[in-house]
Amino acid sequence: MKPIKKFNSGTISAAVWENSGKEGNQFYTVSMQRSYKSKESTEWKQSHSLRVHDLPKAVLVLQEAYKFLALKEPNGATEGL
Repeated sequence: MKPIKKFNSGTISAAVWENSGKEGNQFYTVSMQRSYKSKESTEWKQSHSLRVHDLPKAVLVLQEAYKFLALKEPNGATEGL
């Protein structure tokens, strides 16, 4: 399954996911991750832990995800998001 939208700032990203509940109701979730290269290999890895200097970028991508979801809902309603 792929996210419906992804926001990036450097190595920090937030992904918006569309989900369905047991009763068929639709809701959205947001996941966030930091990408990095390990010293042992040149492969990119992901972490959900942030360093202090990652926080401004995390705020930025989360704000963009919220803005996307708030504008997606009728009348800007964000209840139940």
